Amino acid sequence: MDMKLEVVVVPVSDVDRAKDFYTALGWRLDADITPEAGYRVVQVTPPGSPASVIFGTSVTEQAPGTARGLQLVVDDIEAAREELVKHGADPSEVFHDATGVFHHAGTDARVPGPDPGRSSYGSFLSFGDPDGNGWILQEITSRLPGRVDPAATSFSSAADLASALRRAAAAHGEHEARTGAEDPDWPDWYARYMVGEQAGTPAPE
Repeated sequence: MDMKLEVVVVPVSDVDRAKDFYTALGWRLDADITPEAGYRVVQVTPPGSPASVIFGTSVTEQAPGTARGLQLVVDDIEAAREELVKHGADPSEVFHDATGVFHHAGTDARVPGPDPGRSSYGSFLSFGDPDGNGWILQEITSRLPGRVDPAATSFSSAADLASALRRAAAAHGEHEARTGAEDPDWPDWYARYMVGEQAGTPAPE
């Protein structure tokens, strides 16, 4: 039986302020419902995300601003930082962890700049909402084996697909340089590369 993450509840003190903040980031407003006095539910969804975020009045017992480690993934951490700044957020600089594995709690073991090898999963930034709920962005350009069903390839948005096509184009250019010949079957090569990138399998030769 599939069990898919659907919603994360974020505790806020000012619902309208939080709504303005998240929608200004470009997150889709799915609902703003007040079914009874003292009970309000607002749902927003980050671009391309299958899971949504809910905040409101009487939707959680957590104190406002206490959510930590909320994780979003992007395929270009530096472009994502520019977007956050443009839309009113105050993100940290891009960083990587000293261990090269995920990231420590808080700011422990943060090393300035993206992962030196720009490896997938290795680069991060952090930002908070007006209450101080903490978000982390992680750059993922290819998935580890087993993380994605190799029989199912999907892209959550047009921008996600476009980024995958650009990576395939760059890799294919290197492929043609190695072989010294133009590849007339480049659509097939692109397809194998993009499927393999999501599934975490080796790139085509």
